Amino acid sequence: MSGSRHSHYEIRQLQGFAVHVLRSTAVELALVPELGARMISLQDRRTGREWLWHPQDQLRLFRNHPAADFATSPLAGMDECLPTIAPCSWRGRTLPDHGEIWNEPWQVEEPAGSEAGLSTSIRLKHSPFLFRRTVALLDNEVRLAYQLINLEATAEPFVWAVHPLLRLQPGDELELPASTRRLLNGHRWIDAVASTVPAGDCAKVFAHPVCEGWAAIANRQRPDRLQFTWNAAENPSLGLWLTRGGWHGHHHFAIEPTNACDDSLSTAAGHHQCGTLAGHDTASWQLTLRLGI
Repeated sequence: MSGSRHSHYEIRQLQGFAVHVLRSTAVELALVPELGARMISLQDRRTGREWLWHPQDQLRLFRNHPAADFATSPLAGMDECLPTIAPCSWRGRTLPDHGEIWNEPWQVEEPAGSEAGLSTSIRLKHSPFLFRRTVALLDNEVRLAYQLINLEATAEPFVWAVHPLLRLQPGDELELPASTRRLLNGHRWIDAVASTVPAGDCAKVFAHPVCEGWAAIANRQRPDRLQFTWNAAENPSLGLWLTRGGWHGHHHFAIEPTNACDDSLSTAAGHHQCGTLAGHDTASWQLTLRLGI
């Protein structure tokens, strides 16, 4: 990429994997297409803060079996969940934990690192979908553009969620629109995510339907802020996940824009509370991550 507002692009090798790096004056991010196109690093170069979490702060990259439990994965950074989050059965298909695409290699589409960004795609093995994501970096904004294509003539429900595991630091606070916070009344742990321990030491909640598509982590002691922005008409739910040792001893937080208010495709589709794509149709949506003020 060229131009002062656009990012520099390069490919590095790490632990035997090709890591695609986009870097602007404000932000550096790293993606591994071979491992579910997961984003393994999202760093604010101005403050030095690394936003994405790794177990015990040690990054280990390795491949998983397609039916593996997500807990056995590298647990590195941000991945994509489709067409389910929880394992379930749907229309005779056995869908694995966290969906079909987080532990499969994605194709890098040419030209890699063009002005439009880095595009990767995957054809799902069990569900009749082709999924494409383009990641572009412009100043302090990471812009993710998604496209989902139904390859068959029958309408297909789907659950999509972005799944970023975030590192919390002292002073971090969760910022939400007032309308979203009202939907979460009773879940007091969201008011102090950096210090509160939820019942059972881990919890996930959904706000649905949200009418304002944004949520952020901001630090009251340092100029660190990460905001997720999306179109609530396209993805009307927000999942929030916090573990304080309750899930395999880990400590992290996740902001998960999604099109459903349940992790299971079979449950969400049964209640007509997820996306449905008509036969041979295409759906598109966007998500922006903004670092800093």
